[in-house]
Amino acid sequence: MGKDYLQKAIETVPDRRQLAWSENDFCAMIFFGMNTFTGRECGTGFEEPDLFKPSALNTDQWVKTVKVAGMKGLILACKHYDGFCLWPTEQTDHSVKSSEWLNGEGDVVKSVADSCRKFGIPFGIYLPLWDMHEPSYGTGKAYDTFFLNQLRELLTNYGDVFCVWLDGSCGRGKNEPQQSYDLEAYYALIRELQPNAVIADVGPDVRWCGNYMGVCRESEWSVVPAYYNIIKRAEMNYTGAVNYALPDLGERKRIKNCDEFVWYPCAVNVSLRGGRFYKKEEDFAVKPLSKVMKLYEASAGANASLILGLSPQPDGTLNEKDAEALLTIGAVLSLHFEDNLALDSSMSGNCKKDDLHAPSMALPDHKGFWHSGTETKNPELILDMGDEYDVDRVLLRENIATGQQIEKFSLYIEQNGKWKRMAKGTVIGSKRLIEFDYHRRTRRVKLVIEQMRGFATIKSFEVY
Repeated sequence: MGKDYLQKAIETVPDRRQLAWSENDFCAMIFFGMNTFTGRECGTGFEEPDLFKPSALNTDQWVKTVKVAGMKGLILACKHYDGFCLWPTEQTDHSVKSSEWLNGEGDVVKSVADSCRKFGIPFGIYLPLWDMHEPSYGTGKAYDTFFLNQLRELLTNYGDVFCVWLDGSCGRGKNEPQQSYDLEAYYALIRELQPNAVIADVGPDVRWCGNYMGVCRESEWSVVPAYYNIIKRAEMNYTGAVNYALPDLGERKRIKNCDEFVWYPCAVNVSLRGGRFYKKEEDFAVKPLSKVMKLYEASAGANASLILGLSPQPDGTLNEKDAEALLTIGAVLSLHFEDNLALDSSMSGNCKKDDLHAPSMALPDHKGFWHSGTETKNPELILDMGDEYDVDRVLLRENIATGQQIEKFSLYIEQNGKWKRMAKGTVIGSKRLIEFDYHRRTRRVKLVIEQMRGFATIKSFEVY
C-alpha cells in the first residue's frame, strides 16, 4: 500500500454541514423531563404523565443564560429513555398532552425552539433510539415507523434544526426486548426534512468522543478510518471491533493499513452537575469555574466540540447556582478572548504556496488562509505585534475546508533576542488553544510545523 493511505487521508475533507458544525465548538444540551420530577437518571417508562408539572417554565431564561455563557447552540432532550415526550406527539399518549400541566396544551419543544429563535441561538434535538414505554419497541418495522413518525413531527413543526443527536441506547436486560434500528431510514428522513442539520452520536456526521469525562484525545483527528463511520462500516461490510474509546484514532500508526477515510469530528459531552437531570442534593455539585475552563480547553480547544449538559429544576427554571456558573463562564471566556493582539500585526514566514496564500493570510482579519506548499520541510510563521505585550494564550485554526494535515508543531515566543519554546502539540484542526502557565511578555510569536501530511495550512493565528 506504501504511502497511498496518507494521500487519501490528505484528500479527506468535511462537507458543508460539518464545516458549519466546526463553528459550534461550545453548545448546551438540556435534560428536562419526567426524571426531573422523579429524581432518577433513568426512568421506567411507567411514570404517570401528571408527575410532569413545571410551575414556572421559563425557556427564555434557559436560552438567555446559554447565550451569555458563550454557547453557540442548544440541543434539547425531547424525550429520554422512559419515553415521555415534551411535545404533544400524535404517536403516543405518554406525553405532555396527557399531563395536567397547562391542561394538556403545553409544548416544551415549541417553547424552547421559539426562545432559541428569539435570542438567535441555533436549536437542535436529542432523541434516544430506545423507548421503554413504547409497546412496539423490539418488534422491528412497527417501531421504526413509530420512531420515524416522531422524527417527522420534530423536524417539521419547530423550524430549522442545526443538530439531530441520536442517542444510541437500547434495552439492556436479558429479558428486555431488543430492536434493530433502521438507521438508513432515519438518516434519509433527516436529510429530507432538515438538510442542513448534522446527525450526531449514532450518525454519519459527528461522533461521540467515547467517554463521559469531558475531554478528548491529545491528538483528536477529524480524519479517521472509514469503519468508524456507521454508514461506511455497513457499506464496507466491516466485521471488526470498533472501539471509540481508543487513545488514538487518526495518527499514522493507526491508519497505515487503511485505504478509506472519512471526516468525522468529535463531540465531547459532560454535565455541569453530576448527572443529566436535576437533583436537589446536587445543588452543591455544580462544577467550579476552574474545572469547566479546563474541560473547555481540553475539548473545544483541542479540535472537538464541548456539549455541556444543563439540568433545569422541577419548576422549569435553571437553579441560581447553575445560572451563576454559566454567567461566570461567559464572562471569563469574553475576558480571555476580548483583545486579539494579532489584529493590526504583521505575519512573515519561510514559505508559501503562492501569493494568494502568503503568511499574511493567517492573520485573523483576513478571509483567506496561509498554505505552506509542499517544498519546505519545517514551515513556520512569525507573528510580530509591533511592540511587547503580556501574552497568555494562543489560538490556532487550520483551514479545514482543505483537510487536516498538521501532525506536530511547536510554539515559541521571543525573549531577549532568543526564541523560547512555550508549547508543543500534535493536531490543530478547527481550533487549538494553547494556554501558558502565566503571562509572558513578548513582541513576536513563532509557530513551527514539525510534521505534516503533504502541506500545512493556517486560517487564523490569534494571540491574547
